[in-house]
Amino acid sequence: MGKVLVTGAAGFIGSHLALELLKRGDRVVGLDNLNDYYDVNLKRARLARLQDHPDFSFVRLDLQDRSGMEALFQREGFDGVVNLAAQAGVRHSLENPMSYVESNMVGFAHILEGCRHTGVRHLVFASSSSVYGANETMPFSVHQNVDHPLSLYAASKKANELMAHTYAHLFRLPVTGLRFFTVYGPWGRPDMALFLFTRAILEGKPIQVFNHGRMRRDFTYVDDIVTGVMRVLDRVPTPDPQWTGQKPDPASSSAPYRLYNIGNNQPVELLEYIAALEDALGMTAQKSFLPMQPGDVPATWADVDDLIRDVDFCPRTPIRAGIGRFVAWYREYHKV
Repeated sequence: MGKVLVTGAAGFIGSHLALELLKRGDRVVGLDNLNDYYDVNLKRARLARLQDHPDFSFVRLDLQDRSGMEALFQREGFDGVVNLAAQAGVRHSLENPMSYVESNMVGFAHILEGCRHTGVRHLVFASSSSVYGANETMPFSVHQNVDHPLSLYAASKKANELMAHTYAHLFRLPVTGLRFFTVYGPWGRPDMALFLFTRAILEGKPIQVFNHGRMRRDFTYVDDIVTGVMRVLDRVPTPDPQWTGQKPDPASSSAPYRLYNIGNNQPVELLEYIAALEDALGMTAQKSFLPMQPGDVPATWADVDDLIRDVDFCPRTPIRAGIGRFVAWYREYHKV
């Protein structure tokens, strides 16, 4: 791709992606605001893995900074952009809704404007499985309607998809949205279940098991996700000649626009996930069973047929192998 902007480069997926892009020979500019939504030291440690590479440069900048974003795009002349920066977390959106509007919507508008005015060849942006909201048809398909989000986080991601399509239509900006399902692995986020469970079990504290353990998630290992993102970045979308406004397909368009699910296509019940973690730790968890939380959904399951067809996406990491690698990283990083 040449020179790639990765926003959220100090984040979980962003740092892994930046590293792999550098390994294959791309020049990478990593952007992050290093906010304190979770441990900034973890974010800095992720960046430290990148900063010795001669083709990596880091910019501390907030997506909401309009003039700063304009200057960045004009100065760097990116070939590709992968937007992974966002205010994350379904539950946090109940407590601090405006941060989602400012980061996920206003910030994304600045990304779109930067791409439009500097001739970026392809924008890939992170959407989320949470956009499926009240939809109960499994597996979730990008060809289904997603007009009933259950959290502001989900609504902000749906808004990103609509905003991106508008720019693809009006300005012929090639854009691809990726609906991420539950991603896990080394260097993961401390607010995610695997991190929280591991810390609690090692400290001898009970873990919170929502929906009494009957949650099902399409857990996908981070290396598999990164491979998929890179293949999508290299596949610049073109208008779909079969698309028609009489039977509009949400996943494509008469504009250079595509949507894909990116997940494992093999949902795992939460109790099975916990059992794999217990085996990797050699410890048994104390479980506190709780009801479903507001804004949550009982299950996610990705139909990834389109991604398999278009970029040969194929997750290869079994759940127990991925959890084992996370536990090994966690013990080393925290010296446990």
